[in-house]
Amino acid sequence: MELSIIIVNWNSKEFLRKCVSSILAETHDLEFEIIVVDSASFDGCDEMLRNEYPQIRFIQCRENVGFAKSNNIGFQSARGEFIFFLNPDTEIVGTAINALIAAIKGLPEAGAVGCKLLNTDGSLQTSCVQAFPTILNQFLNAEALRRLTPKARLWGMEAIFENSRTPAAVDMISGACLLMRRSVFEQIGKFSTDYFMYAEDADLCYKCRKCGFANYYCGRAVVVHHGGGSSQQARGNFSHIMMIESINQFFDKWRGGVYGGCYRSVLSGAALIRVSLLLILSPLLLVKSGVTRWKASCSKWFAVINWGLGLSRWVRQYQKTEKTTRG
Repeated sequence: MELSIIIVNWNSKEFLRKCVSSILAETHDLEFEIIVVDSASFDGCDEMLRNEYPQIRFIQCRENVGFAKSNNIGFQSARGEFIFFLNPDTEIVGTAINALIAAIKGLPEAGAVGCKLLNTDGSLQTSCVQAFPTILNQFLNAEALRRLTPKARLWGMEAIFENSRTPAAVDMISGACLLMRRSVFEQIGKFSTDYFMYAEDADLCYKCRKCGFANYYCGRAVVVHHGGGSSQQARGNFSHIMMIESINQFFDKWRGGVYGGCYRSVLSGAALIRVSLLLILSPLLLVKSGVTRWKASCSKWFAVINWGLGLSRWVRQYQKTEKTTRG
């Protein structure tokens, strides 16, 4: 078996249907298998796959063990020389998978290889390539600033604007679409289950670099990533808070508790400044953006302040769940 495609599903049955359909329609001249792991969403994807794609191997988790452990569970059943981790809310464009396989075969030192991700409207999804997290780039991480300075080394996105025909070495690539050799994945210890969700791709790519491998971006391979197919199902601000919590865990793990504590303090201070500005400028912002958007912004940054103060009890509950299901 040349390739194993592992897809972790959580309440994304309709996205998953389109994802699988695109794989089967666009991928040729490869011996591959598809393994779907449902992380206790019980959304009917098992019946859908059984009726429409009986050749797919399906694994049902009885508990929501998170993205990392679910992928590791899928890997246990994989037979491929190469392992392709793919989000259910993606669609393969043309020969993307073939292009990724060709790229990694020509890169013996490759750790992880990723592709160009597009939003649903066809625009470029710049998060497909990033620099490893630092306090500075997380503090300055605003969409407007990224648009103004897309090629700044701070973001690590230069490769996606170069339009090179050859793969380019980068810090990290998105876990929404990530290809590795089986041997490398095993050598670096697979996905770290320190994280319940988010930051697993940063951790994986960082481990590749620590073990002497390089991570690559292959712009010739294109995949549509609709984004948020699972997290949009969750509570308000859930995705944002879980993201910064996971980055905090990344810092604690790789840069020490002092660095992680500084990150928490800096983000809390930045959130306090943003809330203050939202309140002071509310007459102008309410006219310009509308009540709904203004309230959403206030809610988001108040949630970050609560997180920084350790008041987000539901985050601690997820941490507890993650610790009991780790491994």
